[in-house]
Amino acid sequence: MKAYTGPRAPENLLALKPYVPGKPIEELEREYGVRDSIKLASNENPLGPSPKAREAVIQAVERLHRYPDGAAHELTAALAEKFSCDPEQIVLGNGSDEIIQMLAQAYLGPGDSAVMSDPAFLMYEISVQTQGGEAVKVPLSGMDADLDAMAGQITESTRLVFVNNPINPTGSMVTGRQFDAFMERVPPGVLVVVDEAYIEFSRDPDCLVSHTYAVQGLPVVTLRTFSKAYGLAGLRLGYGIMPKEVAQILQRIRLPFNANLLAQAGALAALSDWEHLERTRQVVHEGLDTFYKELGRMGLEFQPSQANFLMIRVPRPADEVFKSLLPLGVIVRSMASYGYPGHIRVSVGRPEENRRCLDALARVLS
Repeated sequence: MKAYTGPRAPENLLALKPYVPGKPIEELEREYGVRDSIKLASNENPLGPSPKAREAVIQAVERLHRYPDGAAHELTAALAEKFSCDPEQIVLGNGSDEIIQMLAQAYLGPGDSAVMSDPAFLMYEISVQTQGGEAVKVPLSGMDADLDAMAGQITESTRLVFVNNPINPTGSMVTGRQFDAFMERVPPGVLVVVDEAYIEFSRDPDCLVSHTYAVQGLPVVTLRTFSKAYGLAGLRLGYGIMPKEVAQILQRIRLPFNANLLAQAGALAALSDWEHLERTRQVVHEGLDTFYKELGRMGLEFQPSQANFLMIRVPRPADEVFKSLLPLGVIVRSMASYGYPGHIRVSVGRPEENRRCLDALARVLS
């Protein structure tokens, strides 16, 4: 094979660390020869999609030879009604991470910066660096976002601030009062992006719900997703609620048909299935309570969570515990790459999956 002689990518792209998803079940079973594995690593919906969404997707298959509605009028109208906003304030994405990418493309360039907590969703940093901007990372205060420190890192070069709520990977939250105080310190010309991928699972009434700021036209973008609570991760659909001025810019750079036909059909049906959403919440909340109780009996420390996962401190290196669970057919997530080498993150599954995970963890740690 001849040596590559094409153009060299810019240094800011060569320096990127690619996003690494959770280990797939198929890969685990191929490597270890186990069957009936469980994956509690990617914070997916333990119940799967809504029956209504599943049926809508099946029916939409008959139209696969047609392009989808590029503006997604029905879905956008349904979301606008849900959030009491103008449809022009809604932007869809191929997952909410595409909207993160669009925001970086729209507002960042060389010499610009974006402030974010550390750790945080890796796509914030990747999107910023892709545009040649600087990712200014602010360490968490314990397991919580340090909004005071984040506000203190805003400079004349800052264009975006990313606030994750509830926070991945810790599961902690930002309160409305904390956010109000933070916004008082945000200068004009800075856009605050609040990623609420797990907001549907929060049980604390003080948890920030940010879309009201965006609806009022304040410089806030609220990101939501159909991947978690709605169980449509495989269809890749997220959305943002934002001031019209921001939405108009993103619509100019949004790829045509980025919300595919099946995703639009499934999401529209999922929005109407409140029973499935409530059942999902119930299963997650009961699962969290089971983990709290059983981990306490095992003498393991954990971080109470407002999401559908929790962080567990383990007495051995997290990477080692993660690898020891694989032959038992249990996939969790080591937090070593997030800066927590003594923690694993476990997604809440169905009751039998939670029990199997706890039994396997006890076996590995014994």
